[in-house]
Parts: sequence; C-alpha cells; structure tokens
Amino acid sequence: MGLKVLQGGLQGVAALLFALMLTAPAEAEVPVRRFFEKAPVSGAKLSPSGRYLALRTGGYRTRDGLSVMELDTGKLQVLAQYDEADVNQFMWISDERLVYNLGDKSTAIGNRYYAPGLFAVNRDGSGERQLVSRDGQSSEVHGSAPGEILPYNTYFLDQPPGRDNNTVHAARAQWDNKGTSVSFELLQIDTLSRNTSVVSLPAPMHGLLLDAQGRPRLTLSVMNGKSTYYYLQPDSDSWRVLASFDAAGESASSFDPVAFSPDGKLLVSTRAGGDKLALRRMDPATGELERDALVALPAFDFSGVPVLSNGKLLGYEVLADGRTMAWLDEDMKAVQKHIDTLAPGLINLVTPPLRPQSPWLLVRSYSDQQPMVYMVYRRDTGKLTTIAATRPAIRPDDMGQKDLKWLKARDGLPLPAWLTLPSGRKKSLPMVVLVHGGPWQRGGELQWDEQAQFLASRGYAVLEPEFRGSTGYGNRHFRAGLKQWGLSMQDDVADAARWAIEQGIADPQRICIAGAGYGGYSALMGLLKDPQLFKCGVNWAGVTDIALMQQEDRFEPYYLPVDWRGPGMPALVGDLKQDAAQLAATSPLQQASRIRQPLLMAYGSTDRHVPLSHGRSLYKALKAHNPQAELMEYENKEHSWDIPQTKIDFWSRVEKFLARQIGGAAKAE
Repeated sequence: MGLKVLQGGLQGVAALLFALMLTAPAEAEVPVRRFFEKAPVSGAKLSPSGRYLALRTGGYRTRDGLSVMELDTGKLQVLAQYDEADVNQFMWISDERLVYNLGDKSTAIGNRYYAPGLFAVNRDGSGERQLVSRDGQSSEVHGSAPGEILPYNTYFLDQPPGRDNNTVHAARAQWDNKGTSVSFELLQIDTLSRNTSVVSLPAPMHGLLLDAQGRPRLTLSVMNGKSTYYYLQPDSDSWRVLASFDAAGESASSFDPVAFSPDGKLLVSTRAGGDKLALRRMDPATGELERDALVALPAFDFSGVPVLSNGKLLGYEVLADGRTMAWLDEDMKAVQKHIDTLAPGLINLVTPPLRPQSPWLLVRSYSDQQPMVYMVYRRDTGKLTTIAATRPAIRPDDMGQKDLKWLKARDGLPLPAWLTLPSGRKKSLPMVVLVHGGPWQRGGELQWDEQAQFLASRGYAVLEPEFRGSTGYGNRHFRAGLKQWGLSMQDDVADAARWAIEQGIADPQRICIAGAGYGGYSALMGLLKDPQLFKCGVNWAGVTDIALMQQEDRFEPYYLPVDWRGPGMPALVGDLKQDAAQLAATSPLQQASRIRQPLLMAYGSTDRHVPLSHGRSLYKALKAHNPQAELMEYENKEHSWDIPQTKIDFWSRVEKFLARQIGGAAKAE
C-alpha cells in the first residue's frame, strides 16, 4: 500500500482528480463503455469536524482506493490502495481515524462480500491495523499492536459512532448447520489494540440501532414468527421489550426504526394504520407514537434519513419522485437556497458535518441527465467547488429526460411509470419496456440511470412501470401484487406499454420488453401473454420457472422482503401444491412452446439467486421451434451483473439485438 501526499489548493486538487478520470473528447455517439465503466470517484464522506473529506477513488484500470483531502489546504493523501482488492465501505470513526473493508469489483458479488475483512487507519496514513481476516488470507496491511485478527464472519456495521474515539462496533455472524446466518453477535473493537469485547444483548441480534452518542440502544430479534425490539434504558444496563409483533407482513403496530434524535426520542417509519409509511416520533419510555407525522408524503412511502449536526436535528433527506432536503433549521434553508442558485436545475443534497469545527459542507449534485458530482460548499465565503464527477465523459445535453407518469391499470389501480425519452425526440419511437427486478422493491427515482440513458442514447423511448407488488407506493400497491406473478402484475406492464402507444410515444410495431431477475421473468411472460404487443425480449438472469426457483437448494431468502421471510414464497408468489395449476400456467419454461419472438438471454455461471439452470432449461425448450432465441453464459458472474466488463459486453450485444429487431439509432450487425 503506497502513501502519497499532494500539495495545492482546492482548485488544484479538483484538477488533479479530473486528470485521474477517463475523460473523452466530444463524440457523435457516446460509446457503450462510458455508461457502464467504473466511476473514477464513487463515494465521499465528511469527517466529524468537516475539515476533511474521505474519497473512494479508482478508474477503468485502477482499483478503488481510499484517500483523504484536507479541505482548507487541498492536501490529498492516499490511505489505502491495493493491487488485488477494492476499498468497499468506509466510515469515519473520529476526526483522526477511519475504518473500511474490501471487495473485488473484478469478480462476482458473492465472492466480493464473502470475506470483506475490516481495516483501520489514521487520516495521515499511520496506525494501520487489520481487524478482521479476509477468509484467512494475509493482507498487505499488518498491525504490530497486541490483539488477534478476528475471523472473516465479522462484518462492518455502517453506523458511525457518536463520539470521537478509536472503537467501532461490528457484527459477527452466527451460522446454523446449513451455513445460513441465523443471528449476529455484537462486538466492540478497539481499532488500535484490536482488543475486542462482546456486547451483552437480551436476545440473538438481527438488527441494531445506535443512539446519538454511539451506544447500542435498540436491537431487533426475529424468533418464532415474532419481531421483537429491545430497548436499553438510559443510564442503565437493563434491556426491556419495547414492541413485539408478527414478523410476517405488517400489522397496525409494526414499525421500522430510523434513528434516535438528539433528545433521545426514536424516529420510526410506520403506517400506523394508514396506507403510506410516514416518519413519526416514538417515546421509547412508553412505546407511544406521536399523533402528527414528522414527514408524510401523499403518493409515496416515507424513505429517508434525518440530518443531525452539533447535537441538533436539522432536517431530513427525503425521497419522493426524487430526493430533496426538508430542512427544519432556518440557516440550512438559506444555505440550500444559495447552493441551488449556484447549481441550478440539479438535485443538491447537502450534508453538514456531525460536529462542525469548520465552514465546509458536502454537496452531492445530480439530475436525471447529470450523473452524480461531488462538491463542497464553504459557508463563510458562499463558494461552491467541484471535487469530482462520477461520469466525466457523459454530457448532460446528450441525455434523455426522465419523468414519472401516473397511469391507471385496467382495474383502476394507480400505476406509476418512469418514462425516459431520447434527447430531442418524443413521438412514434421504438420503445423498450424495462421491467425492474425484485420484484419487491421500488424500481426507480429521479436520477441518472445508466441502463435507461444508454437505451435512450440509441434512440429508444424507455418505459419502466412500477407494477403492483413494487414497494414505495403504499401498502395497497404492494399487496395488490401478492401471488400475481404472470397475472395482474404482468397486466400492469402491458397496460403501461399500451398507454405509451395511445399517447403517440411508442410505435406499436417496435416495442421490446426487457429486464433482469423478476424483470427477466416478466420479459418472458410478456412474450407469452401479449405476443402482438411485444416484438422481442431481452432476459438476463431471469426466473424461468417459479417452482424451479423455490426448489433450488441455493435460493437465498434474504432476497425476500424482511417481514415476509417467515411465510416467504408461498404467500408472496404461490404454494407449490395448492397453487400448482397457476404456477404452471405462469411458467415460461412450461409454456415455452408459445414463445416465438426473437429472444436474447444471458446468465451468470455462479448466480446463486437465479442459477444458470434456468437459462439452459428454457433455451433447450426453445431452440427446437424458435431459431431466434439466443443464450449467453458469463463465467464467474452472479446475479447482480455489476462487473463493468460484463455489463459493457452484454449491453453491446443488446444494442445490436435491438437494432436488428425494432431499430433505434444504432445500426444492426
């Protein structure tokens, strides 16, 4: 691990960081690699005082490393850089010390996070310690202080300590005889001596929340179908039950803790008997919720984080159609207004330091057309300085505009859908209906998206429906998707496509359906249910048979919504015995003889969620009657498809496939 110090002001540092990025001259068509290559800067965090900025930097041929910039002087110092690993998560534990773990962005995600290790280093490069083993392998970082390196099943806990010291909390997985983690043990580690103590908890841990002082204050235990929260009473070592409710689904009393406010109250996300999640304050002494919500959105579930600084709750970062800052503090309202005038037309998310001793604020700026840019704002001068761009080769003027449209499904259910149009084109376009995976997640938000923008750059309208079963739009919207794979969930996708035709946006003869995971399943079902609507399909890592998915020995339940892991697949999708007829009728594999359209499929050989057998089985069933079906197999690739080289190769093939089938700006080969 090398150490390098660079002198100069902030402008010089910004120039240096941009020089490290892969910049490109103006091009008539942005190459596919520019959308999917590694970002040269992929993370930034202010130190507790605000004097220093930690950056995760890398590039096309460079592993992601960790550097720290002194904001007053512009001095940049490399703290961690490895030849065969990438810095993954990182966090300040004091103004002098950071912790981080490692991954490998050149290999599959399962390998990457299996043994991430844990490391600590001072911001000046001294005091390096390896705290956790990486699968028993030695590391470039060696500590000389006493204390043992912990086993690999000890993991980063992404909650910053509330006070400056050298200690950090970590979670050690407890395995069952099948190798499945059933609970975690809480550890406190001195990052200098490596001395470790086990924190006494009232029950096996499945979740944890630290208070504003960094003390474990709330723990979750899921046992025997019940979710139980235990609360550590102030100035005491006594834990007591705060709340307990069924782990399956959501009851009127269920909640998810978000954070402790500086006054000791608990901020929770809860429906409280309504349809949408809202942020409310709970008194942990009584377990009672305050009547009025702190943040409630009419069309969306609450999703966001409180912004704490100097012992005060300043406001919230909230996700609606896009993210926004909802400030309670009048000074921060004025700062936000000024930053928005300096960076107009962008979403500007402002983060103050936890314990400010300097005028610096971190600003993350982006839009649907502008990829993320990291900037810093100096309150005393009102100056906004760009530090680094995540996609410096992307020109916003070349990107498409993304909007959230509200449609109605055939049964009247409100149906949100994201529409991205090519720059300067709006009518009679070839269209790709891009179905999100999960399916129990929110598909999109107002931000730059590499897949949609790549397709739009090739002349396609891109429609991304938030079909029923998606989360983030209320309990009614989610529950309407229960056991509706291939049924009303699929109808929503078709209804969105027909809406685009009615609006004159989509050419009805040139529509393709595509997606990964559940989205890949939906692409296959679209070809089956609506063969006149969808002229071709693209499926990567998609489920081809629901029964096969449930029977796979390697199927991992952590892909399910946490509240549904007890009843699991039978309640969400269907019971293998009771719903056998429905699951057969909605199985692309069992209905393969009806798929006649051109189909491009791709699978990873080490995918643990949707194994390669799904793709191979379907391809075998298709090839006798569908000569336009193709199957690509990527070695050592898992479900996430986040290795840049894989994405670049895959989307290059998609570009040619779509050009042949429905024709965009790209040329067919």
